[in-house]
Amino acid sequence: MVKELSKAAYQILQKNWKNGFTIPTSKLYPFQWNWDSGFTSIGFSHFNLDYAIQELQSLFSGQWENGMVPHIIFHSEKETTYFPNYDFWNANVNAGAPNKPKTSGITQPAVHGFVLENLLNKFPDNEKLLAFTKDIFPKIVKSHRWFYQYRDPKREGLTFIYHPWESGRDNSPLWDESMDRTIVNKDELPNYTRRDTSIMAADERPTSYQYDRYVYLLELGKKYKYDEQGIFEESPFLIQDTLMNAVLIKSNQSLINIGKRLGLDVKEIEEWQQQAKPRYIEKLWNTDLETFTVFDLRGEHAVLHKEIGGLSALYAEIPNMDQAQKMNQYLWDLHQRGFFICPSFDVDSILFDSKRYWRGPIWPQMNWMIYHGLEAYGYYDTSKIVQSDLIKLVSQLGFYEYFESQKELVPHLKTGYGGSDFSWTAACTIDLLME
Repeated sequence: MVKELSKAAYQILQKNWKNGFTIPTSKLYPFQWNWDSGFTSIGFSHFNLDYAIQELQSLFSGQWENGMVPHIIFHSEKETTYFPNYDFWNANVNAGAPNKPKTSGITQPAVHGFVLENLLNKFPDNEKLLAFTKDIFPKIVKSHRWFYQYRDPKREGLTFIYHPWESGRDNSPLWDESMDRTIVNKDELPNYTRRDTSIMAADERPTSYQYDRYVYLLELGKKYKYDEQGIFEESPFLIQDTLMNAVLIKSNQSLINIGKRLGLDVKEIEEWQQQAKPRYIEKLWNTDLETFTVFDLRGEHAVLHKEIGGLSALYAEIPNMDQAQKMNQYLWDLHQRGFFICPSFDVDSILFDSKRYWRGPIWPQMNWMIYHGLEAYGYYDTSKIVQSDLIKLVSQLGFYEYFESQKELVPHLKTGYGGSDFSWTAACTIDLLME
């Protein structure tokens, strides 16, 4: 089974390869996505290191002068099946955005540091990879510097997002309060036509109510020419996110490890890390929920929900042993209760929806991170379940974007949810199979 599944996964990566970069899936996501490409690079590295390197090179070809790596790189200006396309973003209102390739105006989780370390650990003596590492290292550092300079105005060591799409968890219930405080006058919104619901089932996608607010926040970005200070002052959506900050901390550590290995300067990164890690625990750990929670800067309070982002702290090795034990127990209890682990949202919440995007389903790249996080803390029994749950879902339902989390429902399904032949699902499956 391992060989057959790996072969099928690699064929998907090859199918989605577009002469220098990989699309997540055809039709639904026809361009290059930021954190998708990171996981895809890891998957490709098992078969084709050149493709793994090119994936990151293509992504960073869209880096802005200020250091931001956008969440979409529009390598083609002819593709019209996606909304919002490059012209709707109009990122060039910011003088530092590249004219070619066109990009979006927001970012996504900063996975590239740990992705680069993953490649180096596989090929420590590969001359081409070492040369590439020395070339891209300062670009990744610059992207981290952008987070701390522009998305941490109070210099806390925790960065903010101003759009749900930046979090990677677009329609999570975490954002409901911020979405509800976002007053949208439909007459003032630009006319737009969604493309996702003409390709995928509407009950698997964000609602129209949510999409209006996504567009409103996108327009807010353009209003301020994607300048973070103006956005920080006005945006009704302003969140210090668990996943964004945990991934940044993880990639900080990877850059420190790489720098020390290759004799590169890491002093600035160590300074970020010395502040960020303890602040994450101090501000985001919730004793009652026994997990890390996001912080709403506009509302000035923690958002009290259990969800997948808080568990990503395990991968960054942020929790102390007592906190890690509580998080492991949470996962183990879910397993015992008849859930694949780990659902993207609290299964005991009235907001849980095991089918609708980030409100409950299983997401492959999250399982990949949680698996490695549990391994780091020595919770091998749980990590093997996280690993085997994803492989089981892929084997039974195909290489889909995300999956049903309730075990009792899976036998009645023929496929997973969202896009099919999905790149990061193939990539994460390959890497977990190789474990």
